[in-house]
Amino acid sequence: MSLKLSVLDQSPVPEGSTPAEALDNSISLAKHVDAQGYRRFWMSEHHAMATLACTAPEIMLARIGAETERIRVGSGGIMLPHYAAFKVAEQFRMLHALYGDRVDLGVGRAPGGGPVESLALRRERRMQPVDDFADQMSELLAFLDQDFPAQHPFARVQVQPTMPGGPDVWLLGSSMWSSQAAAEFGLPYAFAHFFSPVATRRALVEYQRAFQPSGRRSAPEAVAAVGVICAETAEEADYLHASVRLLQQRIRLGDRRPVAEPDEALRELRAMGDVAVEEGEWPRYFVGTPERVRGRLEQMAGALGIRELVVNTITWDHAARLRSYTMLAETFELDKAQTLESSAAAV
Repeated sequence: MSLKLSVLDQSPVPEGSTPAEALDNSISLAKHVDAQGYRRFWMSEHHAMATLACTAPEIMLARIGAETERIRVGSGGIMLPHYAAFKVAEQFRMLHALYGDRVDLGVGRAPGGGPVESLALRRERRMQPVDDFADQMSELLAFLDQDFPAQHPFARVQVQPTMPGGPDVWLLGSSMWSSQAAAEFGLPYAFAHFFSPVATRRALVEYQRAFQPSGRRSAPEAVAAVGVICAETAEEADYLHASVRLLQQRIRLGDRRPVAEPDEALRELRAMGDVAVEEGEWPRYFVGTPERVRGRLEQMAGALGIRELVVNTITWDHAARLRSYTMLAETFELDKAQTLESSAAAV
């Protein structure tokens, strides 16, 4: 079976641009990768960052679902500790009513911002927050499936709009904790390798080993989210990658400025000197010609025993980002593979 590719978009804001233009770029990208044969289009949630514009993926998904035809649309992810499980269930029930079986609800535990932003997002600030993510997750699933115990006070609460089916729920993370939680809940699992690459193999192996079948999955299903930049030459890809390299260094320093153009990024990186970057068995970003990138992605997926990778591409130039996704789709023959899969499903 050929490797499937999906997309994680963070609505990056290029220097000299605006957040509104970054959101327009996300809509443009969704339409583009829908036509290219990618499987999913997920949007992340970040708060108070000039770097990344999407603070409310559920709002963007309502627009993107209407702008696309066949690609799955989903969150990568909703940061559940900020919200009531009931409200999240309502939002994604709405999306499911609009777009049917194309909707993924990816859920995460990370704050998507700093401690001050997390405090601002809290409704109750008179006491220290409690880490009750597992309880929140159980409640969310119960609301979506309408399967609270008969004596539970929420047993008679109907999540509208009611209709058959529902969003496909994924657990997202970058740690061993999330790996174990996904296995215990019997949920599909997405590991953010591009964010934290050290524990990738260990987390996915543990998830597959410890997986407990559930009503949502009878067997483990995992994906890894990786960074990718493709270009006609390795030199051009390395040049484009400078913007991301600087972005990663800036974030470590608490600098949330927009994405720098490559020449400025190279100047700033030279001024920083050699800075150690935490890497794992595979790099955060796979950079090069599409043929070179394909070989490395296939090697990684094969070693991890997974059949799908979620691709995150950030470049200063939006046109370069579109070209990177196009080249990757062409070298993987995604549109041809999706047509064959659709034909087989129809038989």
